[in-house]
Amino acid sequence: MTEDDAATQDKVEFHEMGLDDRILKAIAEAGWASPTLIQEKAIPLAINGKDILSRARTGSGKTAAYAVPIIQQLLNLKNTTQEDEYEQEVRGLVLVPSRELSGQAYNMMQQLTTSCSRDVTSIDVSMEGDPNLLKPLLAVKPDIVVGTPSRVLAHVRAGNLTLASVRWLVLDEADLLFSFGYEDDLKILLKHLPSSYQSFLMSATLSEDVEALKKLVLNNPVTLNLSEEELPMTDKLTQYHVFCESEDDKYLLIYALNKLKLVRGKSLLFVNTINKCYRLKLFLEQFSIFCCVLNSELPVSTRCHVVQQYNEGLYDYIIATDESAVVASTVSETAPEIKKTGKHKKKKLTKAKEYGVSRGIDFQNVSNVINFDFPPTVGSYIHRVGRTARGDKSGTALSFVVSEEMELLSQAQARLSSNADDQVMKPYQFKMDEIEGFRYRCKDAIRAVTKRAIHDARVKELRREMLNSAKLKTYFEENPYDLQVLRHDAASRPMKVKKHMKNVPEYLIPPTLKGL
Repeated sequence: MTEDDAATQDKVEFHEMGLDDRILKAIAEAGWASPTLIQEKAIPLAINGKDILSRARTGSGKTAAYAVPIIQQLLNLKNTTQEDEYEQEVRGLVLVPSRELSGQAYNMMQQLTTSCSRDVTSIDVSMEGDPNLLKPLLAVKPDIVVGTPSRVLAHVRAGNLTLASVRWLVLDEADLLFSFGYEDDLKILLKHLPSSYQSFLMSATLSEDVEALKKLVLNNPVTLNLSEEELPMTDKLTQYHVFCESEDDKYLLIYALNKLKLVRGKSLLFVNTINKCYRLKLFLEQFSIFCCVLNSELPVSTRCHVVQQYNEGLYDYIIATDESAVVASTVSETAPEIKKTGKHKKKKLTKAKEYGVSRGIDFQNVSNVINFDFPPTVGSYIHRVGRTARGDKSGTALSFVVSEEMELLSQAQARLSSNADDQVMKPYQFKMDEIEGFRYRCKDAIRAVTKRAIHDARVKELRREMLNSAKLKTYFEENPYDLQVLRHDAASRPMKVKKHMKNVPEYLIPPTLKGL
């Protein structure tokens, strides 16, 4: 069966899919008014036992598209089996390429089972460290196990986890599993599975790696290569670009947009290098615009914590990088057992270089994506902007463009616009001359962010992570002097926050905005 066959089915709502009332209650509490396209097509087919190969864009609801039918079938299995005859085993296995994605999938399972948590249990095993730490939780044999292939395999080898009774296998973000170095782990895991099970391959692209996985795990699958736009429709996502004469103009513009409250709601600011990440953070903090950073130097646990704090509303701004170093870091941290040398390593990183913070992390309720630096590829632009306007929510994308980045802008316009006369990214009608009064403030702030200040900020971040590292705890217990040196090392000097810079005096507000 193909997408054409699936497309002929009538549109169905959640309450028409034959779902358990407890799942429908969880869906209602989540505020999902109607299923997304992938959910509408995949859930009924999956409940009927079909293997699914799905390609759908980021933010299209792929996680719920496999989570709902697995939970439904688990409930059906337990409802139709006598209590004294049912044997508790691990029935569902969800494999993802990163710890962040593992947390996402696990949270979705938890959200959908709020009303049936006693009947359907799940666990996230992506945490690094000694597998025996989770042995007591795995001993009760949760219904669904979520994790990266390397961590699941570690628990299988430790004897904590048995996969002989698995009925449902999910490969989420399947196009990243091989490129993140999990090919060998995945092939070993498949040998521990029973001969028959239902499979789901969910991916943003149908790459060569996905075709290889298809041959490994799927049996006569339904292919849902859904013909939807790469980004949300214009009624949900508004895209702008603004030309800046120089790099300094970018700083002037981001300052004005924030202080004049022209940007409202939670925002993601993307830059192309780690240094720029800290440079922008230190610049904004001088005006009491506080934000957090997300980059490849931070451990996985820290990145997860930053995203969690952002999702909980502790910060309104994250400054993120999505350069290839993010991928290299993720590979080394999530698949430490795999040796990545020579030609094999180069191939993996080349295929994955545009995937980093912009993809694979669940930023919630993002109102704005601001490309402080225009992304180096169209694919990276799509994945960045895909962080907003998710589900039923609307969002805005604004890209700052200097002359050197105009060619990249043209490439993105050509791919995303249906015709040359109706371009997707509209010019942002902003009169730079009206904010000239702010320029002297910005120049002072930019001069204060020296190379030494950026270096100190990065060192401070790393020092804090070393002090909080669980892996280094034993080392510091054995070497207390090193811990004292680290704690008493010269603290990096914070940027000076001047009180008068926090507020904008009335005489600097542009006349066109004074009435707003």
